[in-house]
Amino acid sequence: MITFLYVLYVMVCLFLILVVLLQAGRGGMGAAFGGSSQTVFGGSGAGNFLTRLTVVSAALFMMLSAALTYVTSSGENSLEQASERVRMREEARGEKAKDGAKKDAKKDAKNAEPASSSEAPASTSSTDSKPADAPTEAPAQPAQQ
Repeated sequence: MITFLYVLYVMVCLFLILVVLLQAGRGGMGAAFGGSSQTVFGGSGAGNFLTRLTVVSAALFMMLSAALTYVTSSGENSLEQASERVRMREEARGEKAKDGAKKDAKKDAKNAEPASSSEAPASTSSTDSKPADAPTEAPAQPAQQ
């Protein structure tokens, strides 16, 4: 039904545009571009016919606009329900992320504790290029004679 109303609405809109463009201007710029005093429908009868046609199509356009507004706004409740469901899903995802972060923090805390305080922590840095037992100073060079 809504699709039919949309199609009818577009057709009435295009018809209204056509009827308005068919009407003759009230003088002025039309004569400057080569317009003549004769109209397509004849003398004064065409003015009344096009005016009535414009009024009828404009009234139909307004009624269809109001009808489409009413029909689409009645579905607003479903939009509110859908947005509520989306909000609830986002909250649930946020809670899962917080729970996962707490579990990761607990695992990191367990892994970070050394086994005993008397042991020196082992160097696990991948940026060190020399072994842990290598001398820190360069060996002395023999004196040149």
